[in-house]
Amino acid sequence: MISALNRLVGLVEEHLAEEFDVHGLARELGTTEYHLRRMFSSLAGMPLSEYVRRRRMTVAAADVVRREDDLLSIAVRHGYGSTEAFGRAFRAVHGSGPGDVRRDGGPLRTQPRLRFRLTVEGSIPMDTRLVDRPAFRLAGHAARVPLIHQGVNPHIQRHIAALPQEEHLRLKALGDLEPEGLLQVSDDLDPDGAEGGELTYLHGVAVSRDTPVPDDLDAIEVPAGRWAVFRTAGPHPQALQDTWAATATEWFPSNPWRLRPGPSIVAFLERADDFSSATCELWLPVEPA
Repeated sequence: MISALNRLVGLVEEHLAEEFDVHGLARELGTTEYHLRRMFSSLAGMPLSEYVRRRRMTVAAADVVRREDDLLSIAVRHGYGSTEAFGRAFRAVHGSGPGDVRRDGGPLRTQPRLRFRLTVEGSIPMDTRLVDRPAFRLAGHAARVPLIHQGVNPHIQRHIAALPQEEHLRLKALGDLEPEGLLQVSDDLDPDGAEGGELTYLHGVAVSRDTPVPDDLDAIEVPAGRWAVFRTAGPHPQALQDTWAATATEWFPSNPWRLRPGPSIVAFLERADDFSSATCELWLPVEPA
């Protein structure tokens, strides 16, 4: 995976001013575009699309400062059809328009070329199991919410708080298979995983394909497949978010599995009354790499 990500960075540099074939590269490397994008965003701390935009504007800034070409020529060279579109992208990265930078020489915010390196980590074993599951359903109350990488997501908090206590009891009674109990489900997330991007969050339970789902509940159909289940315990949500990060930095690079499209599921096994700490299982859909 480290080699694949560095090949991807090289492809970005070769095609900074044009679209490039991420799907074709993933196929050539024996992986999937979905997994490649998810691993890039997890390890780089930004989506691939954002990295490409920052690199384009870093290289474009040198052309602007050199003053050898007019701004329209520079815009076209870097893949923009007008000075207006180029100016918006330039300002979003550097904080100033190209005209101001041409006049003043800055300010400029440079995005260095990324290089992924393997470091020796993993001194703490990850408590993981692999589970094959037939097709099942996730039933509950769903909402579209923005993705937040660190800390408590207030949009999810409000969604759960709006449910009456008796609704939680009804959902628990409906669940009839593993992962057991009330679940936090994230689905329909863009592979880039950009913070602020939207996902479908479902507060609910797992049920068999034969279990009738009440009309007032939302349902997510989950196909048969294999799951990597990571057990985590400690301060919440910090311990869970640290485990999320460790799957990308340690587990996937060390194991012959890759992410496949599908929902991610968090099952709470134990928790403090105030949710300050919890023991959880993180379920991720995987397939052989």
